[in-house]
Amino acid sequence: MSTGLGGRTAIVTGASRGIGLGIAQRLVADGARVVVTARKKEALDEAVALLGGPEHALGVAGRADDPEHQAETVRLAIETFGSADLLVNNAGINPAYGPIVELDLSAARKVVEVNCLAAVSWVQQVHRAWMGEHGGAVVNVSSVSGVKPAPGIGIYGASKAMLISLTELLAVELGPDIRVNAIAPAVVKTRFATALYEGREEQVAATYPLKRLGIPEDISGAVAFLLSDDASWVTGHTIVIDGGVTLTGGVE
Repeated sequence: MSTGLGGRTAIVTGASRGIGLGIAQRLVADGARVVVTARKKEALDEAVALLGGPEHALGVAGRADDPEHQAETVRLAIETFGSADLLVNNAGINPAYGPIVELDLSAARKVVEVNCLAAVSWVQQVHRAWMGEHGGAVVNVSSVSGVKPAPGIGIYGASKAMLISLTELLAVELGPDIRVNAIAPAVVKTRFATALYEGREEQVAATYPLKRLGIPEDISGAVAFLLSDDASWVTGHTIVIDGGVTLTGGVE
């Protein structure tokens, strides 16, 4: 086991499966204790077991955009593991498909609330309780759809572009003791992204220079790097992790 993050505690939102769980697994492997969140307690219990049990992980169920859940999660992280050094804003939603001109604005407001404002609130909570005094590092999970237009998932992409902008702003405001970075993955093979490739994975992958879609392990290493001291002079940046697809004009 690496000890690159030994002695530190990470909060990873939306981490009962998919990219979030993959990130949590990597952070545990690198020596961190992790607090994982998601809406369903049963899924979190399974995730905690996969992460090595209560010695290494704690699950806290709740909605990512609920300030009371956020505050409780940060409090439990500090009470259980002694700190709240690292934050990964991974939770996100994408309930709206189709042209922007046909978009249900109530759905758009919910996307911005969960994908952007909740991330800001998590930073506020962890800053107030721990990082403001002790320092730390934050990684926001954006998307290549926040870097280039993605027809059909436009409001999701717009929210992820906003998250990149917020990452830059927070990096300026919170330095030098807190670093804030982001990652922008292309399509990763998770349940969340199924609609983007199901039944046509070979066709979608053919547009990628690396000729395959991503898997959670492709993402988790970059996140671990950005949270570690190896990235101690990196803040306000977004790492695109896309198999090269944005080089060929696409975002899938």
